[in-house]
Amino acid sequence: MARPVWAGNLSFGLVSLPVGLYTATDSHTIHFHQLQRGTSDRIRNRRVNERTGKEVELEDIVKGFDTGDEYVLIEPKELEEIAPGRSRSLEIRGFVDLAEVDPIFFDKTYYLGPRGAEFGKVYSLLEQALARAGKAGIATFVMRQHEYLVALKSENGLLTLHTLHWADEIRDPKKEIGTLPGKAEAKASEKELKMAEQLIRAMSMDWDPEQFHDTFQEKVAALIEAKKAGETVEKAEPAAEPTGVVDLMDALRASIERAGSPKATGGKATASGRAPASSKAAAKKPAAKKRIRSAPKEDLAGLTKADLYKKAAAANLPGRSHMSRDDLVQALSSAAA
Repeated sequence: MARPVWAGNLSFGLVSLPVGLYTATDSHTIHFHQLQRGTSDRIRNRRVNERTGKEVELEDIVKGFDTGDEYVLIEPKELEEIAPGRSRSLEIRGFVDLAEVDPIFFDKTYYLGPRGAEFGKVYSLLEQALARAGKAGIATFVMRQHEYLVALKSENGLLTLHTLHWADEIRDPKKEIGTLPGKAEAKASEKELKMAEQLIRAMSMDWDPEQFHDTFQEKVAALIEAKKAGETVEKAEPAAEPTGVVDLMDALRASIERAGSPKATGGKATASGRAPASSKAAAKKPAAKKRIRSAPKEDLAGLTKADLYKKAAAANLPGRSHMSRDDLVQALSSAAA
């Protein structure tokens, strides 16, 4: 079982609930060590006094704020002392419709759990009430010497906590991006809008996160395996050229045709909802029976986890990113049966 990254009391009104905060997401990024080129020597980062060049122990390090003329020194315990209660309190200020909160404010998600079975009823009460009301609780709390603005939400029978950016942390896009088009010069024609909407309809799909996976990390893993075997890997295709204004209509038209083709949609109907004439003719004509020669089964037990994952990605097995090596072998065997 995971340990909470924060523990304290969640309060709304006069109701108080001891809770623990648990990390909801995990990164599958491949991490590299830094080595000196031509050697296997690790490169280490050290805390070094820039004046003396000597390494400094962690307990001898304090925080310093640069005022320009001098540093104001702050001890770690002083930061805790200025908000002793706040660091163990998660107080809901009020409840809002989650749709009112712009997505740009959301940062990280945590799971929230009761600190003991005896608090299960209070926990369940708040979760069910939030679900029925369709609201999110807005609160602030202190964790690791930082104050956070958060939204408390009911999701699939449990409470989740979403950290939010403060209003003054959101940058003004008009100040950040100097190339944003004005309304007059960027106005599209009605024909272009209709074609763009048709393309959106043709590319519409149901949201299924299991259909997506980190292909770059898979390629990094393949690169590592290839270099271990002394092999080379195929380079990625170059980035697409930007679409010019002159050929915008041609690009839209070609995109709609591509999105509606059986090859691009996996045999689905075209954007108009009607199957192509060729597919109708093929449906009337019974397919000829073919002899199927069964291929010899591959020995999956002898493959590495990286090789098994590549095969799982090629077979589009759902949930593969969370599978162990044995799980991958079993899933691939079942898919091939």
